[in-house]
Amino acid sequence: MPQTDNIIKTAHALADAARSAVLPFFRTAGLSADNKLAGSGFDPVTEGDRAAERTMRDLLAQMRPDDSVLGEEFGHHQGRSNLTWVLDPIDGTRGFLSGTPTWGVLIAVSDESGPIYGIVDQPYIGERFEGGFGRAEVNGPTGKHALKVRGNAPLTDAILFTTFPEVGEPWEGEAFRAVSQQVKLTRYGMDCYAYALLAAGQIDLIIEAGLNSYDIQAPIAVIEAAGGIVTDWQGGKVHEGGRALAAAGREQHEAALKLLSGFI
Repeated sequence: MPQTDNIIKTAHALADAARSAVLPFFRTAGLSADNKLAGSGFDPVTEGDRAAERTMRDLLAQMRPDDSVLGEEFGHHQGRSNLTWVLDPIDGTRGFLSGTPTWGVLIAVSDESGPIYGIVDQPYIGERFEGGFGRAEVNGPTGKHALKVRGNAPLTDAILFTTFPEVGEPWEGEAFRAVSQQVKLTRYGMDCYAYALLAAGQIDLIIEAGLNSYDIQAPIAVIEAAGGIVTDWQGGKVHEGGRALAAAGREQHEAALKLLSGFI
């Protein structure tokens, strides 16, 4: 459909533009960050974040002027259509600031039901994961490949990821550890790249807390297109943020959900 083709074309144009805007800031001497938490913690934002989001917003104003926009750095712009572009210009700003390569740009398109298409782009690595409208693929240094999750596996065989060892509030951390004690392997870090790895069939579970909508909407679209599952800790929708459980198969999801929901 022309509408679908235009959305996909626009999303890739945004990802291309964000790459060009943000890469000049990466691993540069003297890169500084402002703290959005104003002394009560550390939630950094850099000029790379701002430049990438400005660039994407400018393109949307040209290519899709009727759509709404929700971005991490510059908030919400109300459009006239039923579609919203949900943007995270750098998911993993702490990693970006530290020089690690797995931060990414998140782009999602949502309607009233949630995300319908998404891109998880890794500018420095050169990988782009997309999902929605019948597409589920990664394009990177080794070419294009279909995305497909691992599928069902026992919790005892699962590989589990979360971004920070300190998962949300203390009780949320206890819930995470209840699952972690049952799996084969637990790893930390990666930010949005962990979701891409799940869609690519490399890992089984991701458990997070304290997410915003712009953190999770693009990963939801990509993982679901690859055959995976993304819910909150009670099995409901999570596209507005909060506590997320992503799984490569129903078996892992149900086993992890049973443990997590017992803490709520």
